Amino acid sequence: MRNLITISILSVLVVVIGGCSTGKSFARQDYDFSRINRVAVIDVEGSIMSEAARNQIGDFYVMELLRKGYAPIERAKVQNLLEEQQFQSSDMTSAEGVARAGRILNVPAVLMVSAPEFGTKIALTAKIVDVEDGSILWMGSGSGDTGGIFSAIGGAAAGAMAGAAVKDDSDAAAIGGAIVGGAAGSMLAPEKAELAQRIVEKMCESMPYKNSPPKRGWFE
Repeated sequence: MRNLITISILSVLVVVIGGCSTGKSFARQDYDFSRINRVAVIDVEGSIMSEAARNQIGDFYVMELLRKGYAPIERAKVQNLLEEQQFQSSDMTSAEGVARAGRILNVPAVLMVSAPEFGTKIALTAKIVDVEDGSILWMGSGSGDTGGIFSAIGGAAAGAMAGAAVKDDSDAAAIGGAIVGGAAGSMLAPEKAELAQRIVEKMCESMPYKNSPPKRGWFE
């Protein structure tokens, strides 16, 4: 029985995960983005189950903000400052709430992320909002498909092997490990994180630079 479980697990692990992604965005043409010095990713909401996964998605946007020449605030600092002021996620739904978050963080603009789908299909939307008047400066959307089985099964398989390793002759240990591993699988698996990052990159391709785009060298 143990050998059969192991064979089944290995069969799952050799599944090749594919995926494709698309993304687009639009920005205000009359806005001077060089006025923005610092940006804070203040909210990642939607179908993402764990806080660690939300932070990982937020960090993908932080990377793109850096690429575009902005100075994003570190995610942990943003969360700590908002928590100290008892700021709730529900406060993000109004222009007044966004303005208050901006004042707390001392930034002229904030970036908000929503994930209406985050299963085998991933859909993300994001927008940069002017703290002063609540207007949307930039907005993007993107989506992708993992192409098949992903993190939960992979986590369950890894957990099953870990459980079996604890007690070689116990099928119960393997099954128990699979359950624990399945729960851990709700975190971003590497292939799912890679897909999400590709979506974010495509969404942000047309995000305006703070200043003019950097010149490419002959070696690029």
